[in-house]
Amino acid sequence: MGTVRRPGAFVCGIDAAMDVIGGKWKVLILWALNEQTCRFGELRRLVPGITEKVLTSHLRELEDDGIVHREVHAEIPPRVEYSLTPLGFALNEALGPLGAWGREHVLGQGAPEGVQGGPEGTPHARNPHVTADRVPADCAGDS
Repeated sequence: MGTVRRPGAFVCGIDAAMDVIGGKWKVLILWALNEQTCRFGELRRLVPGITEKVLTSHLRELEDDGIVHREVHAEIPPRVEYSLTPLGFALNEALGPLGAWGREHVLGQGAPEGVQGGPEGTPHARNPHVTADRVPADCAGDS
């Protein structure tokens, strides 16, 4: 089942990018995969509130768009791991300035360039399973 694209050409690059990352959860999935390869259950824990159905759907769409790689290991029981492709890492880098804008203008936490969240071991505000020493640069300061 592929992603349903809008008919017609995109108006601009932002329009095309938003078609890939649109929705409530895709950016959070990208953020979670930025640090490590994850199995489905791990992703579910790293993105609190997402349902299995939505996570499955978004992973398929991101895979179809070349953002996420799905690797099935020939084991019993089967093991499936998800990771970012080079295109996915490039997309996360592009989202960095958006995260900085959100911290500064919405959260009011204008952290200096390169600052990585709070002290090591400090739980992340939206995800207590992630500590500040594991927060990707584009999410630094969100804790």
